[in-house]
Amino acid sequence: MYLRICSFVVFVVLIVCATLTLSSCGGAPAANKANPGTSSSPAAPAPSPTPTPEGTTVLDNVQNTRTWLTCGNCGNDHATGPAAKGTFSPGLASPSEDGASTEFSITATTPYTNVYFYQEHTPVTTQINALTYEFDLYIPQGMENASQGIEFEVQQIVGGWVYNFGWQANYQQNIWRIFDYGAKQWNPTPVAFNGFTPGTWHHIVAEYHNDLATHMVYHDALTVDGVRTAVNITHHAFNAGGRDQFTNAIQLDSNSTATPYSVYVDKMTIAYK
Repeated sequence: MYLRICSFVVFVVLIVCATLTLSSCGGAPAANKANPGTSSSPAAPAPSPTPTPEGTTVLDNVQNTRTWLTCGNCGNDHATGPAAKGTFSPGLASPSEDGASTEFSITATTPYTNVYFYQEHTPVTTQINALTYEFDLYIPQGMENASQGIEFEVQQIVGGWVYNFGWQANYQQNIWRIFDYGAKQWNPTPVAFNGFTPGTWHHIVAEYHNDLATHMVYHDALTVDGVRTAVNITHHAFNAGGRDQFTNAIQLDSNSTATPYSVYVDKMTIAYK
């Protein structure tokens, strides 16, 4: 399924086509009343603390804002075709690491459909020399094989040029992939993907930068549970016009049996300079 960045309703999204290869561009339970700060599940491996470089803008715990926007088919080619239902619930005490995680869920009736959840932030109109998208991900027991793919991205539009920084955990090919927006194709990476162990937190850090003069996007590295892999893959930005924009997103893709599932996200941070 190919995920494309779509429509100017979302201004940029990755797409999913109903093939055996998956894409990228994406009522929830009530909050548990457990004491804030407690966790009912093991925590992700703690990253080594590193000082924040001077001049870095940090957006902390963005998973807990109620400004997530959703669409049921905007990850499809031209935002057409069957729509999957998606919900999100912020501020959940369990499972969580700090007392406030967010649950994202997909309930599809058609195989290989998706739900794209995204947020808009103050536009970044200058070159991004270093960008990290960091968060912890939890898959509930029994749902570890329900997904066709889990995708996440940060995206900058400046001067009409779309700089997309996206990754996809591809359950069919067992690899991590990135989407080349200009070429409308997925690129494999050297990072293997063997699924996420359910019932525990997984720590993910994606690193990127771009070049506004040459309109290039750089995927620098991906860290999963403390293991960092330098990928150093580039692709061209794409001029789609439109207003300046800065967004982040997560997308859930349904599998061949349209099995419903949920994921939980905690400690989601965007840092750039």
